[in-house]
Amino acid sequence: MTMRFTFAAAALVAALGTAGAAEELKFANFTPPFHTINASVIEVLGDKVSAETDGGLTVRGYHGGELGAGPVEQYVRVVQGVADIAWGLPGYTSSQFGKTMIAELPGAIPVDKPGYEALWAAFDEIKGEFPATKVLALWTSEPNIMIMRNKVIRTPDDLKGLKIRVAGATAAQVAVALGATPVQMPINEVYNAMQTGLIDGVFTGASTLSDFKLSEVASSYTLGAPLGRLTFYTVMNEAKYESLSPAFRKAIDDASGMALSKSAEDAWLKTANAAMDAARADAKNTVVDLTPEEVDAFSKAVAGVVDDYVKSVNGEATIAAMRGN
Repeated sequence: MTMRFTFAAAALVAALGTAGAAEELKFANFTPPFHTINASVIEVLGDKVSAETDGGLTVRGYHGGELGAGPVEQYVRVVQGVADIAWGLPGYTSSQFGKTMIAELPGAIPVDKPGYEALWAAFDEIKGEFPATKVLALWTSEPNIMIMRNKVIRTPDDLKGLKIRVAGATAAQVAVALGATPVQMPINEVYNAMQTGLIDGVFTGASTLSDFKLSEVASSYTLGAPLGRLTFYTVMNEAKYESLSPAFRKAIDDASGMALSKSAEDAWLKTANAAMDAARADAKNTVVDLTPEEVDAFSKAVAGVVDDYVKSVNGEATIAAMRGN
C-alpha cells in the first residue's frame, strides 16, 4: 500500500511539475455571447487548451464588456492585465496599427486569398505593432458592403454628402474618395446612430447584420464595390504567457496561430452569408448587386487610396508580403 501510494504521489508531483497549478485565463469580449467571436475563437481556444492540459488550463469568456465596456480599449486591457486575452479591431486605434491596416484597403489582398493567410505572411513586418502581447490570432472579415438606413446606392455620386460610419483610418480614406463624410465610431454604437439618423449608413461586413442587429435599422444594401475588409486580432498579455508552465505555454501555442485565425475567418464568412440571405429574403429591403460597369466606377474613385496609404506608412514590404510577392 505504501509503495503504491509513493508511486502515485511521485507521478502527481511530476505531473504538476510539468503542467503547473491549474489556471484560468480571462478573455475579454466587448460583445454579447451570441456574437460570432465566442464560438469561433473563445470556445475553440478554451476547448483546445483544456483538452491538452487535462483541464489544468482553462479560458473563461467575460462577455458584454464585463471587464470594461469600451471596444477601443481592448488592447490596453490586455497590456495592463485587466484581461489575460482580448480580441479587437486595429481600426479602433489606427495609428498603432499602420501597417496591419494595409490589409483593410481595397484590393490590398487578392479577393481569392484568405485574409488570415495574408496577415500571417506579413507578420514579420507588422509584429512590432503588437507590443507587450503574444498574438494568438489575426484574421479579416468578409468583404465590406454598404449597409444603409434608407438610401439606395448605385454610384459614387449617390454617396456624396452622406455620413458613413467607418471602423478606421483606411476605410475613412475610402469614404472620402467616394465623396462621403466618414464618421468613426465603435460598431456597438452604430445601431443607435443609424436608428436616430446620426449616420446614413456604414461600410462593414454583412456579419454585423446579425452580430449587431443592424438588419433592424437598415433597409438598403449595396454589394460589389471595392471597400476592402476589416481586420481583427486576438492577443494575450505577454508577461502572463511567459509566467505559464512550459506545458501550458505549449497548449496555447498549439491552439493559436493559423488554425485559430482560420476558425475565426471561416465563421465570419458563414455568419455573413447567412445574414445576407436573410436580408435578401426580407421584402422591406432593397439589395443592389452592382454590375461590372458600376463596380468600375467605384474602383476608379478609390484607385489612388491604396498607393497613397501604403506610402504614408512605409508599407511597401508589408503589402508585398500580404500579396505573396
